[in-house]
Amino acid sequence: MTKHLRRGCILLQWRVWEETSIMSLSFNQMSCVLTGICPGSGFLSTQSACGMAAVWQQVLAVDARYNAYRTPTFPQFRTQYIRRRSQLLRENAKCGFEPGLRRQYLRLRSQLLALRYGPLSEQSSFRASSVRSSRTTLDRMEDFEEDPRAQGARGHRRSVSRGSYQLQAQMNRAVYDERPPGSLVPTSVAEASRAMAGDTTLSENYAFAGMHHIFDQHVDSAVPRLQFANDDKHLLACCSLDGSLSIMTLSPPPPSVKVTLKGHGGPVTDFAWSLSNDIIVSTSLDGTLRIWNTEDGRCIREVRDPESSELLCCTFQPMNNNLTVVGNSKHHLQVVNISTGKKVKGGSSKLTGRVLSLSFDAPGKILWAGDDRGSIFSFLFDMATGKLTKAKRLVVSEGSSICSISARSWISREARDPSLLVNACVNKLLLYRVVDNEGTLQLKRSFPIQHGSQLVHSIFCPLMSFRQGACVVTGSEDGCVYFFDVERNTKAIVNKLQGHGGPVLDVSFNCDESLLASADSTGMVIIWRREQK
Repeated sequence: MTKHLRRGCILLQWRVWEETSIMSLSFNQMSCVLTGICPGSGFLSTQSACGMAAVWQQVLAVDARYNAYRTPTFPQFRTQYIRRRSQLLRENAKCGFEPGLRRQYLRLRSQLLALRYGPLSEQSSFRASSVRSSRTTLDRMEDFEEDPRAQGARGHRRSVSRGSYQLQAQMNRAVYDERPPGSLVPTSVAEASRAMAGDTTLSENYAFAGMHHIFDQHVDSAVPRLQFANDDKHLLACCSLDGSLSIMTLSPPPPSVKVTLKGHGGPVTDFAWSLSNDIIVSTSLDGTLRIWNTEDGRCIREVRDPESSELLCCTFQPMNNNLTVVGNSKHHLQVVNISTGKKVKGGSSKLTGRVLSLSFDAPGKILWAGDDRGSIFSFLFDMATGKLTKAKRLVVSEGSSICSISARSWISREARDPSLLVNACVNKLLLYRVVDNEGTLQLKRSFPIQHGSQLVHSIFCPLMSFRQGACVVTGSEDGCVYFFDVERNTKAIVNKLQGHGGPVLDVSFNCDESLLASADSTGMVIIWRREQK
């Protein structure tokens, strides 16, 4: 709490410092600038709230364009500032204030920043169509539709990616094709991500080299999974085949193990953080799903597999963390309500092999599952009932284990295609394009890595960059961590980290990409630090 209060005070001080540059504004105008909410405005219809969303995107774009001028020697502050601005603006956009008043705020805000930092030579376009064709900087955040007819009978906002994947891909490619080669798509998304990236090239931004810390509490037992907490820079968890999980904190220094989660009677195969980071669910070869309190390490609930089979993977439903999907060794997929510990009716299905990997799309409407027979299945997920409907099947390579699946609504600044990143024990990292709203996959490209038998995982980088290209990171059986630029046709390797004594099984970024964690088959967890320029 103290840390958040301190950050809030710093951000408030900077905002006040900026606002003092325009003392000629009236009292009401100044109130508008400081709060982003005009006095006397009330709650309006959903249609007005929808118009507000487009203005919110424009306000964020203005702030992002000037963000490089703030504290040039402290890029981490700029990142924190633009994230906090995005959060506050999104919260205000939900309230449904008069769009006309918010547009007045946008004009005042632009005037204030121009007076403080001077006019910018490059002008940006804030066309609503461009805003709608992109996602926000974090994949989890929703876009708002300007057209109230697209919001459903109740007038609720909805994410762009909840529509047709095929239509979204076509629209994104059309926007890209209309631009000159090498130019930016003029969206607030590009501006905001540019501010977060700190105006560095792709190679510079992923120049990880120095080891920040090494954890070895699980030495001699493989660490199959690790993951930073959601939107957190310093909280990290991992599971081990020794039957336990560890929650580690990297700040304040020195890094340490915060709490150890013990209770499983067999190797722990997978785990997942809840959205609020207060709960972790884990699966084990002992046939149980356990729900843990992350503060004190207490096991809140134990759910036994009704078939007494080994549980191999799990994931939260992104829009409803009360539901968890679990895969087992008897080829079954099951949706479990973790509050009751009971299976969801209609929330089960069977694959062709042992279920090894799971991933939802960002809105939680499509679930992909991979098995040890080389197949990837897509399922349509009913948000109201938790029911699973099998949609498509893709055989990647007969008999090869699909050990990792990661979904992303877009991977590069052009936001062209929803994509799936797959490790499949074929000595390649595979990138697929999602071509329709049933999760149909089309191979986009592949990258050579050493991967024939181990359960190796990969990830998309969390920040969507304005730069040309986009980065993915994967482990490998040769003990290295590889960074690939998915847009490069040749020499796609951006970086290669060496230091592990065995196959690297999993990798994870913290929220601002300043740290990368990797785990291997010997039980070692390495925290890599990005080089400071």
